[in-house]
Amino acid sequence: MPLASSAHLQFAPSILLLSRSADVVAQSLGSSVVRLEEAMPLRDDVSTDEITPITILTHYDEKLGRFPYTGFRAGDATPIGVDTVRAQGIEVVVAGKRYGKGSSREHSPAAEKLAGVRLVIAESFERIYRQNADNIGLFTSTDFGLVARIQRGEAIPLADLLAGRDALAAAILGSGGLLRFGRTFMRDIGVEPDTTDPRPRTLFEKIVARHALATELTTAHPAAGDGAFVRADWRFIHEYYTGMAAHMLQATFGRSLALQDPDSILVFEDHTSYVEESPAHVRGGLVPNVHRMVEAQRAFAAAHGLRTHRTLSEAEAAVDATGNVAGISHAMVAERYALPGQLVVGTDSHTPHSGALGCVAFGVGTTDMANAFVTGAVRLTVPQSLRIELAGPLRAGVTAKDIVLHLLALPFIREGGGVGKVFEFVGSAVEVLGTDERATLTNMTAELGGFTGIVAPDAETVRFLRERRGVDFALEPWMRSDEGAAYAASLRIDCGEVPPMVARPGDPGNGLPLASVDEPVRIDIAYGGSCTAGKREDFDHYHAVLRWAADRGLKVAANVELFLQFGTTAVRDHCVEAGYVDAFEQVGARILQPSCGACGNCGPGGSIRPDQVTVSAINRNFPGRGGPGQVWLASPPTVAASAIAGELMSFEALQARFA
Repeated sequence: MPLASSAHLQFAPSILLLSRSADVVAQSLGSSVVRLEEAMPLRDDVSTDEITPITILTHYDEKLGRFPYTGFRAGDATPIGVDTVRAQGIEVVVAGKRYGKGSSREHSPAAEKLAGVRLVIAESFERIYRQNADNIGLFTSTDFGLVARIQRGEAIPLADLLAGRDALAAAILGSGGLLRFGRTFMRDIGVEPDTTDPRPRTLFEKIVARHALATELTTAHPAAGDGAFVRADWRFIHEYYTGMAAHMLQATFGRSLALQDPDSILVFEDHTSYVEESPAHVRGGLVPNVHRMVEAQRAFAAAHGLRTHRTLSEAEAAVDATGNVAGISHAMVAERYALPGQLVVGTDSHTPHSGALGCVAFGVGTTDMANAFVTGAVRLTVPQSLRIELAGPLRAGVTAKDIVLHLLALPFIREGGGVGKVFEFVGSAVEVLGTDERATLTNMTAELGGFTGIVAPDAETVRFLRERRGVDFALEPWMRSDEGAAYAASLRIDCGEVPPMVARPGDPGNGLPLASVDEPVRIDIAYGGSCTAGKREDFDHYHAVLRWAADRGLKVAANVELFLQFGTTAVRDHCVEAGYVDAFEQVGARILQPSCGACGNCGPGGSIRPDQVTVSAINRNFPGRGGPGQVWLASPPTVAASAIAGELMSFEALQARFA
């Protein structure tokens, strides 16, 4: 039921304090009341992988309520078990900075709410997590003063819970969630594209203005910080979210619901191709659940006539002229669908990948997508922009991945300066990067905490569209940021000073120069793939290292496994045609067909024991990501070189070792 503006909410005084101390967490789950100051320091960077580990994502109903925080780590401990939160009657949870970072999975706030949690208090929140929480009616606040008030038994005014939120977020929460809000306030949606604003604007602002919608409670001319709705040129979803979206829609509208503009909806099977080889899924007996989840997506897509890219094993017989029929959603959208100036949304945090083409692309949660399916409108809170100048040239052997790992380690980013912002990448280094490398920058704005990343389209974009997609695209004068456009901040990186980088296990922000790693790091697994590092230019890097190694009779080091997984069938076909596979096979790599894989514990290449060490080109290494072992992040050439060396090593250092 909608809440009256004068409402007061009463919460149970037992509060789960997500401290860095496992003992404090256990105490807060017990019968004693733990004061906030006793729980300090709180855990920062609690990821959605920790709130809901990927192995439980096959659930999308009440069963989720058994599992919140089962992956949460305090030191080396995982102190919160299955059913614990529900059994202890926890209604309020408290944590530190950047709560809910990582995946866009709405399963996390859904699991919390289904377990009985009604309010999450944190120093700051990741944008997608907080919007997902709003959409299902889970309150979030940055006011730590609420903790003592709740523990004293005080009823909290609704106005205090909504303090600092934009009007749209407050209205959605007051309505009990986005779908209920939509039924009440989105019956009359107007299209009011704004192409005449004389103010200097960023490219992001121009694209949003051209896609703006007016509803009963929102304007088509929002300012930064305002809640708004926009029209998307493309909406896409994959199998871990479609079942939940269908469940929501059918519960709200019945089975006879009609989708808005179904030709602009894309459905991907990209997380389950290798599920039979996923240790986490096999060990947990979850493979049948995954198959049911896939069938639920197929049934929904068939019922509404939606364009679907299925797993490669089924798609091979229908390969089209380009061979590009299967692969990871983000790479497929950039290779087949997105165009400069468009607006793209997907149910995954790495949707900004397509921003490399000069479009606005951002991730949304399941409820947002469900609402967009039936209304055509996508919710956003209009963000501010950061101007990231990458001054060239890059050092030899340094890639876009190294640049991102360097950015992630900057204090400004570590302290949350990028949270919710648009990262606009400019500068002489960007100008010489290929589109695939630019996509690494925009893809990993998810790790930077950003709303999205964008690169203004230029001659390289036109070349990519013509040579990769057969599209003759004409750039328009408006497709750039204006001189004098407003930015929240500007950062300048001298890329000539950035060396090969790695990120220590636990967080992508744990970056440091590879040469600064104190002592040799033995590895067990090397993995090259994922949306971030399974593109054509990434495989050019893998091949450069492995061809050099093969020509010298070198192989993958003893007791090391090297996995190379194509991002799409187009990437696979490029490697076959270019003769790359010979070098991969000579050194002893295992080659995997296009799909998400070890990155999300979805296939080979992940660890199976805590003592294993992986070097990986994926985008995030949160606890439990890529298996129970330790994951170091690195660039494609560093991953390949480390596989040959048997330890973390740059290609330059490998060449010196075998000179």
